[in-house]
Amino acid sequence: MLIGLGAVLGHLYLYRRLVRQLVHGRLPRLLAIGVLVLMTGVLGNRRTVVDLLPSGAEGPLTQAMYTWMGVALCLVIALVLTDAGRALAALVQRLRRRPEPTPPAAEAPPAQHVDEERRRFLGQAVAGGAFMAGGGLAAHGSWRAFSPPIVTELAVKIPKLPKALDGLSIVQLTDIHVGHFIQRRYMDALVQQANTLRPDLFAITGDLVDGDVPSLGGHVAALAALKSRYGSYFVTGNHDYYSGDEAWSAFLESLGIEVLRNRHVRIGDAGASFDLVGVDDWSGGRRRNKKGYDLDQALAGRNPDRAAVLLAHQPANFKVAAERGVDLQISGHTHGGQLVPMTFLIGLAWEHSAGLYAHGDSNIYVSRGCGFWGPPMRVGSPPEIVKLVLTA
Repeated sequence: MLIGLGAVLGHLYLYRRLVRQLVHGRLPRLLAIGVLVLMTGVLGNRRTVVDLLPSGAEGPLTQAMYTWMGVALCLVIALVLTDAGRALAALVQRLRRRPEPTPPAAEAPPAQHVDEERRRFLGQAVAGGAFMAGGGLAAHGSWRAFSPPIVTELAVKIPKLPKALDGLSIVQLTDIHVGHFIQRRYMDALVQQANTLRPDLFAITGDLVDGDVPSLGGHVAALAALKSRYGSYFVTGNHDYYSGDEAWSAFLESLGIEVLRNRHVRIGDAGASFDLVGVDDWSGGRRRNKKGYDLDQALAGRNPDRAAVLLAHQPANFKVAAERGVDLQISGHTHGGQLVPMTFLIGLAWEHSAGLYAHGDSNIYVSRGCGFWGPPMRVGSPPEIVKLVLTA
């Protein structure tokens, strides 16, 4: 509902501020209107449209739809900022203008002539400038989305960590969203980049895929090349539930990646170790009438005096987990907003939206993610690979 309403309002705004200003001639304008109407209908009724199309058309349609969504959003942002700037300048000019005494009626100056041609030219120039700015923003966002993620490396103190494990490193990969845009080439490059960080352990914290195993298994198989001392571990995200959590869990296990579904494992040896705890997605199970997040089950039988690191896709329930003895929670899900203006609003939805936060002696790190969802763009929230170094 909200996406459909946003599509209608956004495309009406683009018509009024771009098409009417820059597109001349009856046929070009009708074509532009047709494109806006078509994309409005597709964005608001994607599933219905996909069901009506021939088999195999979903991929191109999804790519076109999400690409246009990102481009349109960037154009709207540029136009809104331009209009806001013009309105502010006009207000300042009006406030600075000193009122002059009103002359007698007989001496009233003639009415000023409005130069319609000049007004039309200025309107077109402003619209053209906003169009170029919006297009440039979309191009930058696309480049940023597909370029190598930024590496974020930081130390996290865990007082209960054995001294022998001081300096153990965990590299987090999350929210990759393998699908119509992100495929094997991107995955191979991501794995190669992650391996150069030489971690002791890989944590893959959900939203790995947007599609089923037969379609995307060949791309995800790149993760088998991850190399670390203690191996790779995975927990489900909400999108993994949509894509088939059980099938994907079995496939990842076949790659040598251990799936933690509401359970914990010991990392290290008899002399020095800590507990790595994994929970299912906070909401994915509920939406699919399946058992989801179960912290009690994941912690069952664990010695609370031991250090514990929790892998949980969504940055939910952190304070409860901290009070249950979890020293560090590693999460994703938020994408840091991914695109403006959501990058400024994500903090309203999530108390822990991106970065490192503390609650007592416990910490949570929320990654912006390695990939993207929806529009193939990132503006204001670059992708990241996270390397957490545990200190005793």
